[in-house]
Amino acid sequence: MAMSAGTAEGEPMMDINTTPLIDVMLVLLIMFIITIPIQTHAVKLDLPVDSQNNTPPPIDPVKNKIVVEPNGNIMWNGELVDETRLRQYLDITTTMTPVPELHLQPHPDARYEVVDRVLAITKRANVEKMGFVGNEQYGNF
Repeated sequence: MAMSAGTAEGEPMMDINTTPLIDVMLVLLIMFIITIPIQTHAVKLDLPVDSQNNTPPPIDPVKNKIVVEPNGNIMWNGELVDETRLRQYLDITTTMTPVPELHLQPHPDARYEVVDRVLAITKRANVEKMGFVGNEQYGNF
């Protein structure tokens, strides 16, 4: 670091002493580095296992039907699926050309909570061609 002295006439030095500022900044930097937690935790993932039974998913290129049953089961074209598998099927259908229609048929006794979750999954999957079928069964309620 360069140091400057006063002039020959005895005038006071007009430069700012930056040494204490640099010292404080280095101390703060070291304190910040010490207080950062060490990232040693691991994220456990269950990766899919490649099975010998590579059957294609039951996706119809024209129309697909989701049925919500009274016991909370979700059926995709007659096959029982969970919400994760439903999202995977919906993602596959949105990449198809032309995009197949999606028919949603909730049973009249199905819980609204399950139907709402299915609707949220279809919205997050950006499904564009969707319709409700079987609305005539609600006429008696």
